Amino acid sequence: MPISKCSPKSETLWKAWDQKAQKNGLRHQVFAVNGDHYVGKWKDNMKHGKGTQVWRKNGAIYEGDWKFGKRDGYGTLSLSDQETGKYRRVYSGWWKGDKKCGYGIQFFGPKEYYEGDWCGNQRSGWGRMYYSNGDIYEGQWCNDKPEGEGMLRLKNGNRYEGNWQRGMKNGSGRFFHLDHGQLFEGLWVDNIAKCGTMIDSGRDEAPKPTQFPIPEVKILDPDGVLVEALATFKKTEEEGD
Repeated sequence: MPISKCSPKSETLWKAWDQKAQKNGLRHQVFAVNGDHYVGKWKDNMKHGKGTQVWRKNGAIYEGDWKFGKRDGYGTLSLSDQETGKYRRVYSGWWKGDKKCGYGIQFFGPKEYYEGDWCGNQRSGWGRMYYSNGDIYEGQWCNDKPEGEGMLRLKNGNRYEGNWQRGMKNGSGRFFHLDHGQLFEGLWVDNIAKCGTMIDSGRDEAPKPTQFPIPEVKILDPDGVLVEALATFKKTEEEGD
């Protein structure tokens, strides 16, 4: 009885070509249709490992870690400065899923930058913000705004220590008027001090002390004995900024 032999099944040509086209390992330069280009490592046709991406549209460049096609790990994002023609660093820090996540430093301008925690491209956690006008905020952040406990130090040396909500002073806090030698402690609502206590604090060493010290208030207790008390009053506007 004759024995028939089946010819080996040949693989479809397009599958073989696709397998050869899969990018794995180091590639010196790969261009996209829109003009962007990437130099670095690949895995299963995705950017994976160390690499540098350049975006043609805005001139941005990212150098750092990639994971399955997204920025993930530590990396630096820079933008081209049209005036100098050089690259200006915008962000250096950690990424996750193509977004800033973890500790990093963001530069908003020559004299304005943030260093601290990030989550989903927003300042979240602990961080310190240096503003262009010389003010410095250090404390907790949420949804890209001061939230929780924090301290704002103004350029003139005055400072606020207390609670924040939605980027504004809200809740209990203390404002040190170091230029006048006074301290306000009380409650705040949307950056406005509503009620509290103002006392002299370091008035003798203050550069611009008030003309007269805050007088002591003396009251009588039920037995007719004098008791010293601090002047308590309501404020409608923040002072010392």
